[in-house]
Amino acid sequence: MSEPRKSPETILEKLLFASRWLLAPFFVGLAFSIVILLVKFAQELFHLTLKSFTAPESEIITGVLTLVDLALTGSLLLIVIFSGYENFVSKIDHDTHPDWPEWMAKIDFTDLKLKLLSSIVAISAIQLLKQFMKVPGGPDKPGVSDRELMWYVVIHVVFVVSSVLLVLSDRISGEAKASKAEAK
Repeated sequence: MSEPRKSPETILEKLLFASRWLLAPFFVGLAFSIVILLVKFAQELFHLTLKSFTAPESEIITGVLTLVDLALTGSLLLIVIFSGYENFVSKIDHDTHPDWPEWMAKIDFTDLKLKLLSSIVAISAIQLLKQFMKVPGGPDKPGVSDRELMWYVVIHVVFVVSSVLLVLSDRISGEAKASKAEAK
């Protein structure tokens, strides 16, 4: 008995489906970038430790905010790596990982967008707070200009408004889908 002939459409669909593996190196690259962030984190922690007894409080707070910023960025990368890989490349076998966080298996593309934007808003807020810590305090502390500070605020507000609009659009979309499902 001969095997049925594969149509060009079937071959194309299989090729397109297999192309998802082209994303895997991107996620490996993102995992490597976490290593780079770790190196920068260690460098910042070392510098902060060296000046912890001599630097003014505002400089220490700015240093700690930098560490928080780096940690949030690393966490954001992990969210993107795991959920992106699971959503676009292949499922990960969670049963073989006893420490696998429960939430990671439940993030779909909509949740990924929301987590991504909320992380960006948090990172933006930290950057804004760091800039507020540099507000001029005299000739020996030049800091950032009012114009620069205004742009940091504007950018942060844009991120916040974008996040709120995304949540609202997802909520409206979800309600529309639920209404269609009930109508059937």
